[in-house]
Amino acid sequence: MRQLEGKVAFVTGAASGIGAASAAALAREGAAVVVSDVDGVRAEALVETLTGSGSRAMALTQDVTDEAGWPEAVRAVERRFGRLDVMIANAGVAVKGLVTEMSLKAWRQQTAINLDGVFLSAKYAIPAMKRSGGGSIIVMSSVAGLRGSSGFSGYCASKGGARLFAKALALECAGLGDNIRVNSIHPGVIDTPLWDTIPLGKDGLGRRHIDAARMGHNDAPMGRAGTADEVASCVVFLASDSSSYMTGAEVVLDGGITAGAMPRRKI
Repeated sequence: MRQLEGKVAFVTGAASGIGAASAAALAREGAAVVVSDVDGVRAEALVETLTGSGSRAMALTQDVTDEAGWPEAVRAVERRFGRLDVMIANAGVAVKGLVTEMSLKAWRQQTAINLDGVFLSAKYAIPAMKRSGGGSIIVMSSVAGLRGSSGFSGYCASKGGARLFAKALALECAGLGDNIRVNSIHPGVIDTPLWDTIPLGKDGLGRRHIDAARMGHNDAPMGRAGTADEVASCVVFLASDSSSYMTGAEVVLDGGITAGAMPRRKI
């Protein structure tokens, strides 16, 4: 028996990177998967791949910051699959820049997607999960939600907020007896396309290539960047009954970055 047989999982920001890897891993474990992304074309392409492998999946073109679209998105999932068991609030964005150089627009873009989007994901998933008898909410935070990172103040603020939101929500759900668990994941340097899409802070128009492999080698005691599949394995664990006594927890996948400092040859 696969770990998530009969479950329905909703993944935001699922068209690429950690989101796409998570959707594929959940599908392999038997879950029906909702692939939600602002990029509807890529979401549809991933669904075609998943269904071609025999999995159940549907695509949603969705801006997670648009509250008006959330009720219909959840209704569509319940019409298609009859229930909702897992919500992975994964959609996120990072803008690089010093505070003095970052526009308020760029700051708000990060808080809107990384924090408001998480809030809305939970707000509209919880009633559906109650109808299903419970479930698991997984908030994709970051090591930047655990410690500061120069040049990424907005990202740190939003991911730190998401971390504590997950803990507070876990207590709410536990106190209400909803049988809904809430946990956060904190990836470190993960080799995904995100690093090639990070805009510069002043106007949000420039782009800076960041070599994730080099950063992982230099910053992580394990000497390498992580993979999206490694994060996806943690998503499956938190979505499944294997983590049935976990709520309000934070799972750190950073190759040892937050454990402390150690000397390493730079490349």
